[in-house]
Amino acid sequence: MINSTLRIILISLAFLLTTSCNDLLNLTPKTAINSEVVFDTPERILGLVNGMYKSLKSADFYGQKYLLLMDVRGEEFINVTANPITGYISWNNTTTSGDMDVNNLWAAAYATINNVNILIDGLEKNNGVISDSVKNNYIAEAHFVRALCYYSLITIYARPYNENIGTSKGIPLRLNAETSSANNNLACSKVADVYTQIISDLDKSELNLPLNYSTALLNTTRAHRNTAIALKTRVYLSMGNYSKVIVEAQKIVAQSLAPFSATSGVKHKLQDLPTVFSADYSTTESILSMPMTATDSYSGQSSLGYVYNANSEYYLNPAGILDDATWKSTDTRRQFLRIANGKYYLTKYAKATPYTDFIPVIRYAEVLLNYAEAAAQSNDLATAKALLNAVRLRSDATYIFDETQTATKDALINCILTERRIELLGEGFRSNDLLRNLKTLPSKGSSSMQATAIPPTSENYIYPYPSKEINTNNLLLK
Repeated sequence: MINSTLRIILISLAFLLTTSCNDLLNLTPKTAINSEVVFDTPERILGLVNGMYKSLKSADFYGQKYLLLMDVRGEEFINVTANPITGYISWNNTTTSGDMDVNNLWAAAYATINNVNILIDGLEKNNGVISDSVKNNYIAEAHFVRALCYYSLITIYARPYNENIGTSKGIPLRLNAETSSANNNLACSKVADVYTQIISDLDKSELNLPLNYSTALLNTTRAHRNTAIALKTRVYLSMGNYSKVIVEAQKIVAQSLAPFSATSGVKHKLQDLPTVFSADYSTTESILSMPMTATDSYSGQSSLGYVYNANSEYYLNPAGILDDATWKSTDTRRQFLRIANGKYYLTKYAKATPYTDFIPVIRYAEVLLNYAEAAAQSNDLATAKALLNAVRLRSDATYIFDETQTATKDALINCILTERRIELLGEGFRSNDLLRNLKTLPSKGSSSMQATAIPPTSENYIYPYPSKEINTNNLLLK
């Protein structure tokens, strides 16, 4: 499972010699640097930071596959091609330990985690090369990236936290820089212990990340203080810790009526959604995105734009959120749909090759919906309604929620979950929203292919451990 230090260092150094931080993931490799001197200059260290983000942006991780797989496991999309390379096995919920999806996602996440651990270890051992403030900034970014990786892994390869307060078997918790295969054997930590580490990393990030960077692009593509806070609202929501969701959300959501916004750090607020997904990828709505450029993007089956739009491999399930009566034709989010041969296809990622649409990881709309759900669960229905309305009215100013939709706690929570299905469609949220609420993965299909419902008791409710990890980690199944 563990790559050698040299291989990881060389990958990272593909992003080494840059004259500006503004184009973090569009750098040209100049040379190979011996691992013994890679922390010797500020430029080389920055190269490792850039390489960490590049690893996170792998096509098997947040560059495409994670978002795709987490969505198609739910009920919103119908598969057309039965192509295992573009998520068919996950769509069908028949994954096994040997499947490509299961192995590649795991490997990409742990490779990023090891990049993080190498960066933290090297920065802590090499003093005086960069200022303490820059060093602390880089380490805080690394803690954030590690937290995001572990959250992504624990929510798909382990039983949901809410099933038994995290007492289930989780995943290996690797926190040290691995330079050989000597430490491959590592037992799984409990789900709760992994969540504890995630929160610990995010708390450290919040303390040491900058309030903002020098450009809007950097504020969107590198972690700053509000990025860590925003991710904490997601993590605590998955844990069912609604009071902590509210505490974190209130740090970046002004306690006033809509329009809600952040009052410190990057001034996050909702923006025109078509702009967010096509005209300006660095608005204050986009808290973290994976940048794509003409020389640094993914093509073909590694691109969300290709799979959803250009090659039309998935269309919107007529019986899914597409058919929801509350999603009116006046809603601007329907601009992200196109119709062909009577079927609707998602166009959030609409640019043609070289597919330079940025990939959203965290948006302010999600934070508001996280907060709304936690407020409703805590019986603060007034706040929950106001937050829900802010998201809906941004896209459909004519919409008025019927009293029966919001009069009770349960009805309001259902409305908020429906709003998540509309707002976050195609952004990798649906299956985890089902799993964290211990809901069945619904059946779906067409006349030519079907996927059966997967109840929480099913073995395939979560991904199995990957065969490559089983073969190299003798303690994995202990």
